[in-house]
Amino acid sequence: MITLIESDRLLLRVFTIQDANAAERFWGDSEVMADSGGATPLEALPRVLESYQRCHMENGLSVYGVIEKASGKLIGAAGFNVQGSLEQVELLYHFAKNSWGKGYATEAALLCVQLAKAHPTVRMITASAAPAHESSIHVLRKAGLQFVETQWFDDTQQEEPYFELAVND
Repeated sequence: MITLIESDRLLLRVFTIQDANAAERFWGDSEVMADSGGATPLEALPRVLESYQRCHMENGLSVYGVIEKASGKLIGAAGFNVQGSLEQVELLYHFAKNSWGKGYATEAALLCVQLAKAHPTVRMITASAAPAHESSIHVLRKAGLQFVETQWFDDTQQEEPYFELAVND
């Protein structure tokens, strides 16, 4: 397993196919994924995990497994949706419900910002959040992203606050 970065409580590592069952606790949960396009069925998760492995190998950035160091368990995902150019990447994070309210999303988002700053190509981190998810909006602000405007997102079929953070200028 490839560990990329860690904090006192968390580490981010490249996903493995063996993570599918644990990832179902967040990506397969309809409540967790309600505003992110819906839950992913367990049988589709190995393909998702393989695509994130491949993205990391090809681009040096991806979405990563978030491991709680105290328990050694996969509790969520955090990283970047890389589409097209690596100059602009979209920050995302999802956590199992039993990990909510512990500051893990903020901690993981800050680790992701460090990864983006260390990447030679990234110039801009973007993110959005469902308007009702005040805690997620708070995470984005704590990670240093600034509100730009409200935008329509086809994948979620709603207007959402949109944030950006310039890096490596």
